[in-house]
Amino acid sequence: MLDAGNLDRRRDQRERSRRMPTTPTSLPARAILTAGALALFASPLHSQTRPVDSASRARECPSCAEWNAPHAPFRVFGNTYYVGTNGLSAVLITSPAGHILIDGGLPESAPLIIANIRAAGFRVEDVKLILNSHAHYDHAGGIAELQRASGGEVAGRAWSANVMERGATVSDDPQFGLALPYPAVRSVRHIVEGQPLRVGTLSVTPHFTGGHTPGGTTWTWRSCESDTCADIVYADSQTPVSADGFLFSKSSSYPTAVADFEHGFTVLETLSCDILLTPHPSQSKLWERLSARENGDARALFGATGCKDYAADGRRQLSQRLARERAR
Repeated sequence: MLDAGNLDRRRDQRERSRRMPTTPTSLPARAILTAGALALFASPLHSQTRPVDSASRARECPSCAEWNAPHAPFRVFGNTYYVGTNGLSAVLITSPAGHILIDGGLPESAPLIIANIRAAGFRVEDVKLILNSHAHYDHAGGIAELQRASGGEVAGRAWSANVMERGATVSDDPQFGLALPYPAVRSVRHIVEGQPLRVGTLSVTPHFTGGHTPGGTTWTWRSCESDTCADIVYADSQTPVSADGFLFSKSSSYPTAVADFEHGFTVLETLSCDILLTPHPSQSKLWERLSARENGDARALFGATGCKDYAADGRRQLSQRLARERAR
């Protein structure tokens, strides 16, 4: 839910002036859209989903409008595309045999994600598999509509599958009572840690990185351009955010929270990680890196220490949170 969104709001606001950047030449010309064109492109979807009352939404989720601001799709590397909004990532991995989509943003993000998939030159009906980082409303909220529009299968960890099928989080979530409900997802297949999921020639591997939620999952795959290949990591949130009263250090509802965080940090420190992506793009400074690439630094999205730095920041935040809990 909250992740680092509120902490990164100012940074995202600075990016709003260029939230529709010039589309790289590797994308079709029709990918260059204005925010208004995106809204028009998405309008048929609005007739198929429940309208969102903007005033109510602003009260219950002050960051949602900002997170859901449109952003043009772009090629990350090879067959990997960013198709999310300005504040919430959605990643499309493509192949002639079908595509894999990771994360679905908010319920109201689904039309924008579908428009971005089309603008990038692909058919949403060719999405065969939909995956999730963690089952909060700002990353799983649009999955039910994306499942309906694509006809694709949804897969996730057992805990996340239960939450997505309910459309509401459960008592062992640190943000229980704070995370908002969202449209329930139909029939989520359970995954096994380290066991790749495949669509045609595509292969993505799940790594369990809980703590933020008990079902947190990081995804890895390889994308290639010509003779150059990159190991891409979509790392789940590693922030110890919770509802009031929840203590990571001594939770009876989620007693393994700290151990899950530590496991996740170790996983991220040891993964082969050429390009780091995260559920909130600001968590991994994606817009700054994209701007550098657009200004001529072809390797700006790459970083040898991206995952290690991300894990180190998570360790720092958890240590500070535990110190505050001990001081109570």
